[in-house]
Amino acid sequence: YTRGTVTAFSPFDARADAEALRKAMKGMGTDEETVLKILTSRNNAQRQEIASAFKTLFGRDLVDDLKSELTGKFETLMVSLMRPTYIFDAHALKHAIKGAGTNEKVLTEILASRTPAEVRNIKQVYLQEYEANLEDKITGETSGYFQRLLVVLLQANRDPDGRVDEGLVEQDAQVLFRAGELKWGTDEEKFITILGTRSVSHLRRVFDKYMTISGFQIEETIDRETSGDLEKLLLAVVKCIRSVPAYFAETLYYSMKGAGTDDDTLIRVMVSRSEIDLLDIRKEFRKNFAKSLHHMIQKDTSGDYRKALLLLCGGDDE
Repeated sequence: YTRGTVTAFSPFDARADAEALRKAMKGMGTDEETVLKILTSRNNAQRQEIASAFKTLFGRDLVDDLKSELTGKFETLMVSLMRPTYIFDAHALKHAIKGAGTNEKVLTEILASRTPAEVRNIKQVYLQEYEANLEDKITGETSGYFQRLLVVLLQANRDPDGRVDEGLVEQDAQVLFRAGELKWGTDEEKFITILGTRSVSHLRRVFDKYMTISGFQIEETIDRETSGDLEKLLLAVVKCIRSVPAYFAETLYYSMKGAGTDDDTLIRVMVSRSEIDLLDIRKEFRKNFAKSLHHMIQKDTSGDYRKALLLLCGGDDE
């Protein structure tokens, strides 16, 4: 992955960074500027080294210090940056299915957008860290076709990309057409099986063929024929098959559009994609929403939280 906005900082000195952070948080008042500049300009692996140096030098836990010195959304963002990459998604899912009410939005976003290899890794980490089976946890908190599609995605058995068989493309498109547009009531199972198991390049061809056969984009059919959490998940899967960066550009746009900001989503996406494809997300954002991601963050947030998000965002594409 080299399409991130955050890369390894060089020359890197974990001890010097740890000392600068300690100084920034020691005594009365906190020098937030130093904290945000260091943490947004080092990659995750380097942040882990800084945390380790911090403990070695001062016998203190960097994350605990950040939590006690910072507040609000800025604190949430800094603490999220400190979470080790490998555990980030597992942690987000754990909190999405914890206690009263399930955060379907988080389940949808992560399971629709991650690669099969990433999903397998999430399941393994979840088991190691929380001594629980992720699939059991998710099935315990969800139901119906929404649950079934999540379970299919959790199997992480999507066909690998290879040569596309046009005959099979035609067949799948016809099945989806009959299951959606032609049938009174939708045959959800067909949608779940085809969207959850076929390869990405195969499905892109299926969507084109579907449009030819039906005169509709598959998204329009899903929109008309399904509702609620299932609809949102089906749409997320389709959008991620078409383009993961475009899906995240849209997710970021709607996290800030209108009154109020969905800061949890904004933070989760900015942090989790910062070393993967945030440059591509910015490009899609500019193309699809006629303004830059930088501009929207600038308008929608404030204070140190805004400064840190803009640094993660990198350049402005106006």
